[in-house]
Amino acid sequence: MFEQTFKNIDDVLWKEAGCTTELDYTEQTSWMLFLKYLDDLEEERRMHAELTGERYEPILDDRHRWASWAAPKKADGTFDHDNALTGDDLIDFVDRDLFPYLQGFRERTDDPDTIEYKIGEIFSEIRSKFRSGYSLRDALELVDELLFGSSQEKHELSQLYEAKIARMGNAGRNGGEYYTPRPLIRAMIRVIDPKIGERIYDGACGSAGFLCEAFDYLKPKAKSTSDRALLLGYTLYGREKKSLAYVIGVMNLILHGVPAPNIVHTNTLAENVAGLQEKDRFDIVLANPPFGGKERKEIQQNFAVKTGETAFLFLQHFIKRLKPGGRAAIVIKNTFLSNSDNASRALREELLTSCNLHTILDCPAKVFLGAGVKTVVLFFEKGAPTRSIWYYQLAPGRSLGKTNPLNDADLAEFVELQKTFAEGPRSWSVARDAIDPATFDLSVKNPNAPEEAPLREPEDIIAEILALDAESAEILDGIRGML
Repeated sequence: MFEQTFKNIDDVLWKEAGCTTELDYTEQTSWMLFLKYLDDLEEERRMHAELTGERYEPILDDRHRWASWAAPKKADGTFDHDNALTGDDLIDFVDRDLFPYLQGFRERTDDPDTIEYKIGEIFSEIRSKFRSGYSLRDALELVDELLFGSSQEKHELSQLYEAKIARMGNAGRNGGEYYTPRPLIRAMIRVIDPKIGERIYDGACGSAGFLCEAFDYLKPKAKSTSDRALLLGYTLYGREKKSLAYVIGVMNLILHGVPAPNIVHTNTLAENVAGLQEKDRFDIVLANPPFGGKERKEIQQNFAVKTGETAFLFLQHFIKRLKPGGRAAIVIKNTFLSNSDNASRALREELLTSCNLHTILDCPAKVFLGAGVKTVVLFFEKGAPTRSIWYYQLAPGRSLGKTNPLNDADLAEFVELQKTFAEGPRSWSVARDAIDPATFDLSVKNPNAPEEAPLREPEDIIAEILALDAESAEILDGIRGML
């Protein structure tokens, strides 16, 4: 129902000089969507207050409500073009009045779990990139067509928003940082199997894909009012360093049905986890932390294994953040399994000693579109040492790409075999005592794969080339003799 509207919004943004990438499209759509959602939420709360005879205090004042500046209506409900701001007047209002007002919510409330705080956070992190008030007017009128009333409408909007995030990720550059293929996330969640009442954490949540998929997995299991209250308010927790990713993550969870997402905009690695209390730990960690980045020396002091590699710091953070018995599924670059540097080796030893690393999923290149790096997924439980590791090599049987992305069927066998750690052509187990105690090398070496033909010696290859050249010369001489 809303698909064409989303396409029309993108068309408007494409013509706008301030918007040049898929990241810009997603960012600008996000703040307008958020304000439209907020307006619909206010109307829903107002109507509920009327029915119950209660007094309702709106979140936004009249001047800054969506219906006042973005989509004024006549008495008959039709759009009031005569009173709608446009051109330079609209740009001036948004930049100089609306955004400063919304940013002020962060100072007016100190409770990060409220929608008011989220308003202040979001509008302190982004700005309107519209330079034409006429383009902005067109975009606002299109967004006004989107409705958040019914569950079906919210579901459709969340699907369209997810598709927009996927396009942003596939566009390459830094867009890929925010997007983990949803089939991979769903497989990780099915293996971890969260329960109602368990707290789930992603300290590098990006667009909140792990939290959204965990919410969708748990939603059918929330049968009672108390279950639903637990799921909405006390189950999903995220942190994100980058401003745009934070905004997208909040909006994504809202569209999935979480009204005030527990996402904090912060540098997760700056937290000293040495003195964590039990209440600050989580039952489950699901994450794809950024790799290849570098952290400053003072940040590294928070960790036992000192390294600038962000992914290795995140892995230590996640282990500390897990409760005893807690479960984790974490994506990491496959070179972690075999790197010979001191930090990699020490971290592998720590993982094997303090956690039961029971499963390693080996993913092919191009699982993450736009990036050729190979990754693995580590599945482990905290509190007992590793006894045996079950490996599975994911091989979709086709070349992955934008027209052939990873899908749920590709991962179905992995999920099924993992339940019993069954061995097969693409799966095998390695006992803990078979791992080299000097290197703790965890490289993926499939003993069931057919042996590859040994590499030929260079002199043999040269001899064959010379023989083929001689044979070709002889054939050419014969052809010339016949002419």
